[in-house]
This record gives sequence, structure tokens and C-alpha cells, in this order.
Amino acid sequence: MSDLAQTLSSSLSTDSSWLERYDRSLIRVFGTPQRVLVRGEGCYVWDTDGNRYLDLLGGIAVNVLGHAHPFLVSALTAQLATLGHVSNFFTTPNQIALAERLLELLDAPPGSAVFFGNSGSEANEAAFKLSRRTGRTGLVAAEGAFHGRTMGALALTHKPAYREPFAPLPGDVVHVPYGDLEALSRAVDSGTAAVFLEPVQGEAGVRLPPPGYLTAARELTRAAGALLVLDEIQSGIGRTGAWFAHQLPAVLGNGEEALVPDVVTLAKGLGGGIPIGALVAFGPANATLLSGGQHGTTFGGNPVATAAGLATLHVIERDGLLANAASTGDHLAAGIESLAEPLILGVRGHGLLRAVQFTEPVAAATARHLLEAGFIVNAVAPDVLRLAPPLILTADQADTFVAALPAALDAATKELQ
Repeated sequence: MSDLAQTLSSSLSTDSSWLERYDRSLIRVFGTPQRVLVRGEGCYVWDTDGNRYLDLLGGIAVNVLGHAHPFLVSALTAQLATLGHVSNFFTTPNQIALAERLLELLDAPPGSAVFFGNSGSEANEAAFKLSRRTGRTGLVAAEGAFHGRTMGALALTHKPAYREPFAPLPGDVVHVPYGDLEALSRAVDSGTAAVFLEPVQGEAGVRLPPPGYLTAARELTRAAGALLVLDEIQSGIGRTGAWFAHQLPAVLGNGEEALVPDVVTLAKGLGGGIPIGALVAFGPANATLLSGGQHGTTFGGNPVATAAGLATLHVIERDGLLANAASTGDHLAAGIESLAEPLILGVRGHGLLRAVQFTEPVAAATARHLLEAGFIVNAVAPDVLRLAPPLILTADQADTFVAALPAALDAATKELQ
């Protein structure tokens, strides 16, 4: 344990003491935290009471290398000891190298370019602004979509509970059923600036589009002269067993050619836990829409964040974590489905972005009992648990969760009776 962690955990040793201070000092936009965490290692975290948890949420799909990964720690330490921040009047080798690597992984055509921000909301906010430079204002997004909580990103987000307190929101946004190609076709016209779609809807419960849907969306937008923006903030950076979910054959459809969008937005896993976001504009026509000082950022693309991005991508490639995400994700899903629990309707998703669907609204209670048993998961709907663990998760670690799930379900079921 680090000296700082020891100091913090010893000054007030219990979760309850820290939570009392939390209530007195923080705006409670997230309600009461479930635990006070003080350290992590690999796929595990510990709270102030010394309890250990298998982190199957990974900071909501952020900690792709787990916690305190030695290579990431080393890269960040070396960068902080060299150069921590420069203004956007300058660049650094890290910023350029990370942009080049992302363009390579996305197989972006010549003339494509990257804008770095600090979060997924910022990346989508930049995409929103970029769409305005087309001269059109109409935007189409999907029901169930989550694109962020800043005003532009919130306008694209579908959930009424997030949107309604802040209406009226900017933009001319229409939401259509996710995966419904006919509805999308009716919504896209000559006034549409862009269509925003998630290749996998994470917050909506790991919902997948029908095979070929994204390719058809590409054809629709191209015919209408509109942009296709793919939000890979949660599904990208190896989460689904491919670098990006829109590259998966199961998403593209069998025999489909590679999908070339106009914009891809990234964040979450890109920094392995360090805040960073990115907008990737495909081709020179799109890459120049925000040029000439029309957008900017103070911290985006700073040396430390881009060092984290480079280190994260390097470890994923070096350690074969795409393959591990695919195989361990399949193992986890098969294990859950083998339980033959009547409450489990099934498991959906790809790689290590999975949802457990229940026949009854037991997700929240099940998540709570799993936390008591030492597992961190997330109830994204009354009947859906989301799993987005580090890409380093092992099959043995996945098995401990599968073994604990029946007891948590039993306890949750009793609460419903």
C-alpha cells in the first residue's frame, strides 16, 4: 500500500466515517457511494475496512488494464518526471504518436485526424460541433442512447430522467428505435447533419444492433450527405474482443466490407484510468471541419494522458488482451448460462462487455448482495446486470463470480416475496 493510501485509511478507518465526511463536502449527484475504496491491484480493489472485491465493472469500462498495472504506472511516473503539461500552443511526441496509433488501429484513410479532449462527453460535444459545420442542424440518435451529460451530448442522450431537468436542450435531435433500419431511413433526410450511433449500447443494457445495421446506416447517411458518428466510448479499446466494436464481424454482418464512418469518438478505456477522450475524423473533408481555432481544450492531449493512452494500447497488444477479452468473455457467458437458474433469461454482448438478463426485476438487489459477497457489478435496468471488467480478467476469476451468483439471486428473490 502506498504511503498516501496508508495515511488516508488510518486517519479514519471505516467506510462509515468517510461517508459522513462525503455527505458534508460533496454535491451528491451520485447519491451515497456504495463503498470507500483505497487501493487496487489487478482485477481487485479494497475498501477502508479491508474488504476485497473482484472489480467486474472496471470503473465503468475504463480500467482495461486493471488497477496499478506496473507498465502503466511506470509510463506515467516517467512522464510526470519529464513533462507534465504544456498549453495547446505546443505539442509533444506523445500526442502525435497516440494520434498516429489511433488512426492506424481504425484503418482511417489518408487525411484523417484526431482531436483530443478529456472525456467521452467532450468527444461527443466536439462531434456535435463538427456536425454544425456541415451547414445543417438536424441530428438523429437512438432510443436508449447515452452520449454524455454536457448539454450537447445530453441532447443526444435519450433517457428522459437525464434530459428533462435541463430542457430545452440544444440542437434539433430526433431519437429513433435502436436497430430499426426503417425508422432510421424515415428520420434521415436532406436536413440531417449527422447520425450518432453506438455499435453496442452499454448504458441501455449492452444492446446489440442487428448484423448489417451499421453498414446500412452508413449507406443511408452517405446518400443523404449526412455524417455517420460512431460512439465507441464504452465499446472501444478492446472491450468487445476487437479494437473497436464496429470492426466485429458479428456487428458488421457476414461478408460485409469494413465500415468507414465519418467520425469515431473514444474515451474510457483509452487512458487505462487516466482521463482522456478523442474524436477521430475520417478523411480530409471531415478532418478540416473544426480547423482554424473553432474548437479547443486546455488539458486535452496533454503529455501525461497521451502517455497513458500509448501505454494502454501497447499492453493490450503485447499481452494479447483482445484475444483474452474474447475468450474470457465467452467463458464467463457460458458459465452464467450453465447455471440453469430460472431467473436468468440469458447473457448478451461481446468480449468483456456483457449483460445478464433476468426474467424479474432483481438486478439492483442482486448487485447489492454480490457487493456484500465481494463482487462489483452494475444494475443498468431493473432486470439487467452489466459486466465490464478489466481485459486482464482470468477464467478462474470469472468462475468465482459465476459460483457466487446463485446465492445472490436467491437473496434478491426473497426480497421480492
